[in-house]
Amino acid sequence: MGRFRPSVCIDAVFSEISPSEALAAVAETGIEAFEFWGWWDRDLEAIEAGKKRHDFSISACCTKFISLVNPDCRNAYLQGLRDSIETATRIGCPTLISQVGDVVPGLTRTEQHQSLVDGLRQAAPMLEEAGITLVIEPLNELIDHPGYYLVRSDEAFQIIDKVDSPRVKVVYDIYHQQISEGQLIANLTANIDKIGHFHAAGNPGRNELTIGELHYPSIFEAIAETDYQGYVGLEYWPVSDPVTGLKEVAHWF
Repeated sequence: MGRFRPSVCIDAVFSEISPSEALAAVAETGIEAFEFWGWWDRDLEAIEAGKKRHDFSISACCTKFISLVNPDCRNAYLQGLRDSIETATRIGCPTLISQVGDVVPGLTRTEQHQSLVDGLRQAAPMLEEAGITLVIEPLNELIDHPGYYLVRSDEAFQIIDKVDSPRVKVVYDIYHQQISEGQLIANLTANIDKIGHFHAAGNPGRNELTIGELHYPSIFEAIAETDYQGYVGLEYWPVSDPVTGLKEVAHWF
């Protein structure tokens, strides 16, 4: 059985306060890791200082938002990834989250799928050398991301199989996949070796994990029965006191 851990996405849960205040709030919850989105518009020194002050781990941040499904953007994507790897190494972040871009007019899905595979194959050696894992993110198109290319986890897992690198995996967002496909426990447990990170939020609404149709204690129990030893990023927008909500969820790990 794996030992997986919670991580708080400060850009979502604590979107209304500064990163320093957010990290102090996370410290109140007993959770020992955090993540954030883009690094290029942040005060990284403040992030590093907060990490050190509270003895936190950084679980993940994003690489630059450049299309992987458009082969014309390949060089820009790879340069953005190089910059992101450099930053991740500096701040001690083991995982970079990558969106893949919107559907490209004029290209077939087969061509866009292949562009994803080719781009990630080119990215793999630099990730392996740095010891950083890149996770590609399927997102729902029904509510939050209309026009996004990668919607279902099964295609994401197919891409990972084709790339065949231990440093290229999937971030399985439980909220997004509940909307896109359901069958959460069956899909994630069958492909746990291809998952490098999780995200979690309640559905509908993308609020606390205790609200809505998803029974997270059962989902987390299923993950705990696998060999997964990474993080579950708590990426939601709270409707009640965020510290209280996080303390409640922390007891599920």
